[in-house]
Amino acid sequence: MNGVGLVWLGVRVSAMQPLSILVVDDEPLMRWSVVQTLADCGHHVIERGDAQGALRALRGAQYPFDLVLLDLQLPDSGDLSLLANIREAMPTTNVILMTAFNTPEIAYGARALGASRVIDKPFDMGALPALVAAATACN
Repeated sequence: MNGVGLVWLGVRVSAMQPLSILVVDDEPLMRWSVVQTLADCGHHVIERGDAQGALRALRGAQYPFDLVLLDLQLPDSGDLSLLANIREAMPTTNVILMTAFNTPEIAYGARALGASRVIDKPFDMGALPALVAAATACN
């Protein structure tokens, strides 16, 4: 991005400071797409493909992540327990839950655990920078 800036859904995306982001998704192509999209915006992105890897990344982080993009269905976690663990380990970290299996119960449970957003997969990668900006704007 250049200095001109991009405005998406009323959020000025290029004005954002680089963020530290953890992307957790077991689908390699989805994970790669998310990582590349966010890295192209200047963010520092770490990726993991399962819950255990995500927990190791959380424990090994020198500072809390600004944001975690978390897939609901992982090989070693298929419920909101990983979200609960993330919130316990890093209570100030924003979490966006990504799922192809969204229901009102899942969305309610995720928000009750502190997720800032629940987004349906698949989603438009072009909208991701604005979603990240909106999720982290209050910090």
